Amino acid sequence: MSGLGRLTLGAYAATMMAAGALFPLVRPANWIFTAALLLAVQSGVGALARRVPLARPLTITAQAVVGVLAMTLVFAREQALLGLVPGPEAFGRFATLFRSGVDDVGTFAIPAPDTAGIRLMVVGGVLVIGLLVDTLAVTFRSAAPAGLPLLALYSVAAGLSEGGASPLYFLLAASGYLMLLLAESRDRLSQWGRVFGAAPRAGTAGSGGARPLAPVRTGRRIGVAAMGVALAVAALPTLSGGLLGGSGDGPGEGGKGGTISAVNPLVSLQDNLRQPEDREVLRYRTNATDTSGMYLRLVALDQFDGTSWKSSVRPIEDVPKPLPRPDGLSGQVATTEVTGNFVAAPAYEQKWLPMPYPASRVEIGGRWRYEPAGRMLVGDDGQTTRGARYTVASLDVRPTAAQLAAAPPASSALRAEYTKVPDSLPLDVRATALQVTKGARNDYERAVKLQDWFASDGGFRYDVDVESGTGVQAISRFLERREGFCVHFSFSMAAMARTLGIPARVAVGFMPGSQQADGAMSVGIRDAHAWPELYFEGAGWTRFEPTPTRGFTPEYTRQQSPSGTPTETAQPSAGASAAPSAVPSASDSCPPQLRRLGECGPDPAAGGASSDGGGIDPLTVVLVCLGVAVVVLLPLTPLLWRRRLRSRRLGSSGRTAEDAVARTLAAWQEIVDTAWDHGVVPDESITPRRTAARIVRLGALEGESADAVHRVARAVEQVLYAPEPRPGTGLADEVALVGAGFASAASRKVRLRALLAPRSAARVIWRASAGWSALTDRWATRRQTATLRLTTTLRRLTRTNP
Repeated sequence: MSGLGRLTLGAYAATMMAAGALFPLVRPANWIFTAALLLAVQSGVGALARRVPLARPLTITAQAVVGVLAMTLVFAREQALLGLVPGPEAFGRFATLFRSGVDDVGTFAIPAPDTAGIRLMVVGGVLVIGLLVDTLAVTFRSAAPAGLPLLALYSVAAGLSEGGASPLYFLLAASGYLMLLLAESRDRLSQWGRVFGAAPRAGTAGSGGARPLAPVRTGRRIGVAAMGVALAVAALPTLSGGLLGGSGDGPGEGGKGGTISAVNPLVSLQDNLRQPEDREVLRYRTNATDTSGMYLRLVALDQFDGTSWKSSVRPIEDVPKPLPRPDGLSGQVATTEVTGNFVAAPAYEQKWLPMPYPASRVEIGGRWRYEPAGRMLVGDDGQTTRGARYTVASLDVRPTAAQLAAAPPASSALRAEYTKVPDSLPLDVRATALQVTKGARNDYERAVKLQDWFASDGGFRYDVDVESGTGVQAISRFLERREGFCVHFSFSMAAMARTLGIPARVAVGFMPGSQQADGAMSVGIRDAHAWPELYFEGAGWTRFEPTPTRGFTPEYTRQQSPSGTPTETAQPSAGASAAPSAVPSASDSCPPQLRRLGECGPDPAAGGASSDGGGIDPLTVVLVCLGVAVVVLLPLTPLLWRRRLRSRRLGSSGRTAEDAVARTLAAWQEIVDTAWDHGVVPDESITPRRTAARIVRLGALEGESADAVHRVARAVEQVLYAPEPRPGTGLADEVALVGAGFASAASRKVRLRALLAPRSAARVIWRASAGWSALTDRWATRRQTATLRLTTTLRRLTRTNP
C-alpha cells in the first residue's frame, strides 16, 4: 500500500475512534454505522482525487461535494433532484432538521434519543471533522495539526457526557491519533530511501533486504509512552461538586476507607437563593401523605471553630444495605417508612446526595460512599448527582412533645462533641440564650423557645441580601440587627443551643419543594435551605425551623396543632397513587422542563432507546470487555505464541522419512530461537557446526547442554548433506537440555525477558511482512498481466476494424 493510502486509512480510523466519545450522548448508537459509511465514501473520493492527481483545492472541494450529496441521499432524498442532488427544498429540509435537532438537544436529557435532527447533527459533525482531518493529514501531509479537530470532537463529547471524560473513549481517540502519526512518519521515512543504523535481520537474504526498523520502533515506543502518560493524566479523578452546585473538594481516597473533606457550603447557599430564575434541580415522587417534613438533607455541619460551621473530617465506607438504625432513636417513638423516587436535573452537579432524613435504604448506581455519623452519601472518584436516578426509603419520625420533654440526657461523649463552642464566642450569645429560654423546664422547652423567638417573637426579618458570614462576629451582628436569611437563623440557634448544653448541628439541603399537577414534587434552586438539628435521646437528631416565612414548622413544636393533620400544600392530587412510581405517566402537554428530567414517560421519538437511565449500556460493556482483554492478553501474546510454536516444533506428527527430517530441522530451529531469546542473535550465514560452537560459547553452556547442541547440529548436517539422511532421535530431550542450560547460565532478568518478551517473536512480524509483500507482488503481476492482455486485445480489434 502506498504512503497516501496508509495516511487515508489512518485519518479515517482516527476520526471514527474519536467519534466513539459520542456514544454516551445518543442512544441507540446506530448513527455510528451511517457516519462510518458516509465518511468512508468521502475519504475514498479524496484518495481517488489525489491519485489522479487533482490540485489540493479541487480535492477538498470534491470531498465536500460528495459529503453533501451523501448527506442529501440519507436525510433529504425526497426533496432532492433524482434523490441525490440538493436544491432549495433539500436545503430547507436540512434547516428544519437542524432546528429540530437543536430543540431536541435542549429538551432531552442525556442520553438523548436518536431522532432525525440529532442524527443529522452527529453524522454531519463527524463528516466535517473527518474532512478537516483528511485535509490536514493527507492532502497537506501534516498529521500533527490534525489532532486539533480530533481534540475538538472528543472535548465536546466529553464535556456533554454525564460521566465526564471517560478514560476508555480517551484511549480510543488517542490510539487513533497515534496511528495517524505513525502512518505519516512511516511515509516520510520511506521517502529518504534506505536508513542506516539498523542491523540486518536474521533470515534476510543479502543486505538489500534489511529494513530500517530502528527509527520506526523508536517512534512507536515514544508514541506509546506519550499516550500512556496522557491516559494517566486524563484518568485522574475529577474534583467537582460544591454543596449546591459549585466547586468543592472530593471525598478523598476511593475504595474502602477514606475520609470526607471539610467544606463550607453556606457561602454557595446564599448565591443560590439570590438566583433571578428558580431552576429546577430535583424532582421526586413519594408515597408520603404529608411532605411538609420531607426536607432533603445534603450534609450536616457539626464543627464550629469560631470562624465557620463546617463538616468534620470523618471516615467513609461502602454504602450498607440497609443503612443502620439512626443513633438515639428508640422504639417508643412512632415512625413510618416512606419511599421516594428521585431524578436529579442534568445541570445539577454536586457530590452530596439529597435524601430525606433519616434514610434507611438507598438504591443508586455509581461510586457513592457512606458517612455514618451524619448518615450522608458522598460521591467518590468524581461521582456527582448530575442526572442521577435513585430510590430512598426513609423514616418519618413523629415524636410527641411529651416524649421530647421527657428525653434523658445524651451520652457524655456526644455532649462533649456537639456542645463545643469556641472560646471566641461573645458572652452576649449565651446571655441572650439564657434570657430567651428563661422559665423553661427542660431542653425541649428551651429549644422551642429559641425557635419561636427567631421565627416570630424576636422581631427578626428574613432578608437574603444581608451579608453572610458564619463566624462568631456574624452571630453577634445578626442578633443585634435581627435581619438575615436561613444561614444566620440556623447557625445562631445551633450556637445558642450549644451554650445551653443541648447537642446541636446545622443541616444544609433543600426544602420539600412544591407539588406539581401530576403529583410529583419539584425542588428548585431557591428551595436551598439550612436548618438546625438538635439531639434528644429517644428521638435522635430532630429538626427545628427558626427561619421566618421559610420552610415548615415541625408538628412536635406546635402546641395547638392537632397531631397527624397534613398541611394543605403537602396533599397529593386525588389522582396520585399512594405507591411511588419510578416511571411517571406520559402527558400530551408535557413541558420541556419535565421532559428534560425524563418525567414524561417514554418518548415516541426515542424508538428503542432506554428512557429510565438505568442499567448498563451493552456497547459500553463490550468495549470495556475488549479493553480488559487487550490489556490482559496483549503483554502475554509473545509468551503464548512462543509456547505454541515450541509445542508444534517438537510434536511427533508423521512417521515418514520426510517427517523425520522436518522434525530434525524444527528442533534445530527451536535451539537457535532459544539461544536468541537469551541474547545470542542468530547468524544464518554460517554452517550448523559453527553455529553450534557459537551458541555454546556466547551462551556459556557447559556439560550436557553443550553436548546436546553439538549432537543436534550433527543431526542437521546428516539430514542436509548425507547421501542417505539419518534423522536424529530424542530431539525433544536434547532441546530440553539446551533450554535448561540457558536457564541455569542466564541471570534472572535475562530469563524473565526470554519468557515474557522473547526476541524470536520478531519472526511473526517478518512472516507477516513477507506475506504482505508476496501478496502485493502477486497483485501487481496480475494487474500488469491484465493490462497487457487488454492492450493486446485492443490492438487486435483496431487491426481488425481499421
